Amino acid sequence: MNAPIANPNRWWQAVLAPRCVAVIGASDSPDKVGGRPLRYMQRFGFNGRIFPINPTRAEVQGIKAFPSLRDTPERPELAIVAVPAANALSAVQDCAERGVEVVVVLTSGFGEVGTDGRAVQDDIVATARGAGMRIIGPNTQGVANFGNGTIASFATLFSEIEPGDGPVGIVSQSGAMSVVPYAHLRRAGIGVRYAHATGNEADVTVADLAASVLDDPDIRLLMLYMENIENPAALAAVAARAHARDVPVLALKSGRSKRGAAAASSHTGALVSEDRVVDAFLRQNGILRVDDMHGLVNAAGLFLSGQRSRGRRLAVVSNSGASCVMAADLAETHGLDMPDVEDATREALAAVLPSFATPNNPLDLTGALLSQSGLFGEALDALAGSDMADQLLISLPNAGAGYDVQGFIEAARSYGRRTGAAVAVTTPNPSTADAFRKGGIAAFDHDSHAIAALAQLARWNELEIESASPVQIENIKMPPLPAEAGGGQAYASEWTSLSFLQACGMPVPRMRLCRTPDEARQAFDGLTAPLVAKGCSPDVPHKSEYGLVRLGIASSDDAEQAVRVMLQRMEDLGVRSEGVILAEMHKADVELLLGGRYDEKFGPVITIGAGGKYVEALDDVAVLVAPFSRAAARDALNSLRIAPLFGALRGDPPIDVESIVDMMMRLAAIMLKAGPAVASVDLNPVLAPRGGAAVVADALIEYAKER
Repeated sequence: MNAPIANPNRWWQAVLAPRCVAVIGASDSPDKVGGRPLRYMQRFGFNGRIFPINPTRAEVQGIKAFPSLRDTPERPELAIVAVPAANALSAVQDCAERGVEVVVVLTSGFGEVGTDGRAVQDDIVATARGAGMRIIGPNTQGVANFGNGTIASFATLFSEIEPGDGPVGIVSQSGAMSVVPYAHLRRAGIGVRYAHATGNEADVTVADLAASVLDDPDIRLLMLYMENIENPAALAAVAARAHARDVPVLALKSGRSKRGAAAASSHTGALVSEDRVVDAFLRQNGILRVDDMHGLVNAAGLFLSGQRSRGRRLAVVSNSGASCVMAADLAETHGLDMPDVEDATREALAAVLPSFATPNNPLDLTGALLSQSGLFGEALDALAGSDMADQLLISLPNAGAGYDVQGFIEAARSYGRRTGAAVAVTTPNPSTADAFRKGGIAAFDHDSHAIAALAQLARWNELEIESASPVQIENIKMPPLPAEAGGGQAYASEWTSLSFLQACGMPVPRMRLCRTPDEARQAFDGLTAPLVAKGCSPDVPHKSEYGLVRLGIASSDDAEQAVRVMLQRMEDLGVRSEGVILAEMHKADVELLLGGRYDEKFGPVITIGAGGKYVEALDDVAVLVAPFSRAAARDALNSLRIAPLFGALRGDPPIDVESIVDMMMRLAAIMLKAGPAVASVDLNPVLAPRGGAAVVADALIEYAKER
C-alpha cells in the first residue's frame, strides 16, 4: 500500500488515492474500454467505492450501477469517461455539476484529429476550469496506481503481466509508452507503482503528473516519455524536486529526426521543439535523456540499488579473457575510462593470482576460479586497496553450479562498501543473476547492457553536479533597442548591430562608418591597417554573396575606392544604404559562431560552435538555455569537436577561453533583457587569437516580427 503522501494538492489526492470513483460508460465486458477499469480496480485491490454509470443496466460486473452521476449516493472524487466522443462533453459537464475533482477522458477523437475535435476539446477544458476541475486526456490510456489499486486505465498489458507495487513511477504522453516500460520492468522483477498517460494534455501535463508522483516518498526512480515539452518551467521544477530527493529522472524524448519530429507532431497535435534545444534543457536541469526504450529501463536495477558513481573510472573483473577484451571495447564506446593498475595493487594481485594470470585492468581470473573459490574475494580485496575505480563490473560468463556464488556476492558487497564504487554483475545464468540481485547487486545478462547502465549512472552523477551549479546573469548596461526594432524591419544593419553590442560591453574591432568616398580617407587615417570594407544595409544581412565585403585594404586610396564601389553596388541592388564600414582586421587562429535566439517555449537559447563561412557544413555546435552558469558555458565550449585547438599547440599560447565564456554570458544577459523583442543575434565570426582576447568581427540582430 501507499505510504502517506505529504501535503498533496487536492487534485493529486483525487488521482493518487480517491475514496470514490465513477466510471461513465461502464461496460459489463471486461475487455472493453469502459469495462477494464472496473475489472482492474476489483482485481488489483482498490478498496474505495466504485460507481458504474450506465443508464441501461442495474448492475455492471457485479457492482450496482447508476443511470447518471446525479443518482450516485456520494460525490466521486475521480471520474473515468469512456463514452463516444460525441457524448464526452456532456459527460464532463455532468462531472462539473456533481463536483468531481478530476476527470480521466479515455475517449479519442479530439485535438489529435483536427480543428473540429480541437474545438470540442477546448470546450471540455473550459467546462472543467469553470468548475475548478482537472482533465487528464482526452485520448489517454489512463492512469494507474498499483500501490492502492486505483486503475483508471484500459491498458491490455495490465491483464497480461501481473502488476507488482514498487519504487518506480512512469509518466508518458503516449498510452503505449506508459505501459511498455512497465512490462519490461515487471519482467525484470522490478515493481512499478505508477503508470500514467497524459494523452492530448489538454489540461494536465506530464510535468503535473510527475510532480504528483514525486510527492510519494516511496518513489525512487522516475521515467518520462515525451513527444513535446509544453511547459519547460514546470518540468524544470519537477527536476529540481527530484534532485532534492536524489530521485533519478530518465526521459525518452522522441522526435530527434526530422521525420520523427513530423510524426510526433501529427500524433499528439503538438509542435516539436528543436531537438538540440530540448537536449540542452534536459541536460541543464539534470534530466538524463536516453535514446530508446532499452536505455529507459536497462539501468533501473542499478539506480534502484542506491549506488551512485563518483566518476567514469571502470574496473573489470572476469573469469573469461574474451569478456575482458569485449568489456574494454564497450567501455571506450560508452565513454568510460579503464585506468591502469597501480604498482602496489599489481604486486598485491600477483601474490594471489595464478602464475599464468596477468594483474591488469581488465582482470582475467582465468578458469582457476572454479577450483579456487577464494581467488575472487582475494582479488577484490587487492583492488579495494586502491582508489583506481569509481565502478566495478564483474563479468561471469561461467558461474553457477560448482562456484561459490554466495562468496562472490559477499566479496562484491564488501568491495562496494570499502570503496564507495558502484558494482554491477553480468552473467547469462538466471539463478546466479537472481542471487546477486537478492544480495543487492544489479545483475545483467550481457556486458553491453551493464556497461551502458554504468555509463548512465556516471552521467547522472555529472548531471547532479552540473544542475547544482548556480546560474549567473551578467550585470550589463543595455541601451534601448534601436528605434526601428519592431517597426516592420527584419534586421538591424551591421553597424547598428555592432554598435549596440559594443554598448553592452561586447569587444568589437575599431571601425568607422563612411557615407561618402571622401570620408574613407579620414577613416583610414584613424585606423590601423589592414582594414576590411563592408557595405552596410539592413536589407542585406549576408553581404559577401552580393560583393559587399573586401579584405586587406592597405592604403587610403584602396579605402576610397572600396567605399565608392560598395555604395554604387548597394544603389544598383536597390537596397537601403547606411554607408560602408571600415574596420580593423584581427588575427583569427580559431573562428567561432556565437548566437542567440528567442525560443517561444524555452526562452533565450545560446549557441556556440565552429564559425566562419562553413558553419553549416561543419555543424559543430553546443546549445545552452539561458540563464546558465559559467561552468556550463565552459563545458559547452569544451564539448566542441574543435576544442583541441583551444590549447597550446607547437609552442604557441592557448586560446583565451575565458574571454569567449565572457561573451557567452554577456550575450545570454542581452537576450534575457531583450526578451521576445529580439528574435536572434548572430556573432559570426568571433575571432579568437592565440595569446589575446576574442573579438566579434561581424554581427547581425534580427528583430521579432511583432513586439
